[in-house]
Amino acid sequence: MSNCAIVGINWGDEGKGRMVDLLTEDYDVVVRYQGGGNAGHTVINDKGKFALNLLPSGIFRDGVVNVLGNGVALDPENLWLEICRVADKGVTINRNNLKISDRASLLLPWHREMDELEEQRLKDKMYGSTKQGIAPFYSDKYQKKTVLAGELFYAKELKEHLIDLMEWKNLTLTKVYGARPYTEQMLDEWITAYCEKIKPFICDTSAFLKNAAKDCKKILFEAQLGSLRDLDYGIHPYTTSSNTIAAYAPIGSGFPGAKIDRILGVVKAYSTCVGEGPFVCEMFGEEAERLRNAGGEYGAKTGRPRRVGALDIVATSYGIEVQAATEIALTKLDILSNMDKIPVCTAYTLNGERINRFPFPSALKNAKPVIEYLDGWMCDISKVREWERLPRAAQEYVLFIEKSIGCPITYVSVGPERDSIIIKTKEN
Repeated sequence: MSNCAIVGINWGDEGKGRMVDLLTEDYDVVVRYQGGGNAGHTVINDKGKFALNLLPSGIFRDGVVNVLGNGVALDPENLWLEICRVADKGVTINRNNLKISDRASLLLPWHREMDELEEQRLKDKMYGSTKQGIAPFYSDKYQKKTVLAGELFYAKELKEHLIDLMEWKNLTLTKVYGARPYTEQMLDEWITAYCEKIKPFICDTSAFLKNAAKDCKKILFEAQLGSLRDLDYGIHPYTTSSNTIAAYAPIGSGFPGAKIDRILGVVKAYSTCVGEGPFVCEMFGEEAERLRNAGGEYGAKTGRPRRVGALDIVATSYGIEVQAATEIALTKLDILSNMDKIPVCTAYTLNGERINRFPFPSALKNAKPVIEYLDGWMCDISKVREWERLPRAAQEYVLFIEKSIGCPITYVSVGPERDSIIIKTKEN
């Protein structure tokens, strides 16, 4: 058995979904173990183009079982609407290929509203939330003030629990934010409209995963966002509210005894960042706009323009360290094909000193990038499928990154399609 975790190394949006979609050919089960509907995985395959927010990216592979683990912020409304959108394009989704942990906590109707109200209160001090209710959800989860998916099978107890939570939450909504309170009728309508729809998928996924492991099934763990958005190891406070690192996969999947043999970190060939916070390598002006447009750098969930910059070796090396990545997939190399000189951030200067280690978050605002320029290749590489056929300058760019980060690059993506990939061996 060889289990694998596919994780983001930087700020998220690295291309994890396309790598999960590619690798699921070799796996039996795909598990989402953290996060919620606040980030999107874009997948392009023979079934079309999809922006997934909650569904695991293995949903397109026949015979693959997809699991939403207990660590996921389970939004019944967003999940059901996403299931309908994907199914409308001819993708089969049923209880055989989608399973939801009965121990996953539900993102309740007021969580998104609380998120938006708090961002409005913060004004220019906001953290750049996607307003999908993630921070309020995890806050309530750790206060033990949310509902487990399995409670949907216990109608009387569920109603009593929800009313208690509603009365508690209405105090904050009305007294702190001056917002309207929720009513029992509103909760009843929400349960009927969305929770009842996803109920058939809910089961004991821990037992399922343990049995899959006993049967020597191969499990792929799919993360959301990247190392620098991890709650504990990211750029605090500009992080998500869950642990995005591979070490959390066994816990958030509901299979604490899982052994992960392979950790594939995904790195974009240049840097992007959605939301607020320090971004040392950021580009501005016309140069940034050209790169943003070439890469289609707009949020899959929000549509917000992403901040763009040179590939940041300092941040990437740190991301690899906290993920304990064993190998790297480098994505979107083709986007750099029209650049005569390609910038790379190889170090920072901080208080007059050159540093190579990612500093404490509070110091980042004073860090400046040290930029080196590598030769571009100035030709289309999107049809290349073999390492030897890449232009020499493109090879040298990849090898420079590989040496700088100290981790082998085994995949090079030259397009969003499933087959737009170069498999790079250690001998290359």
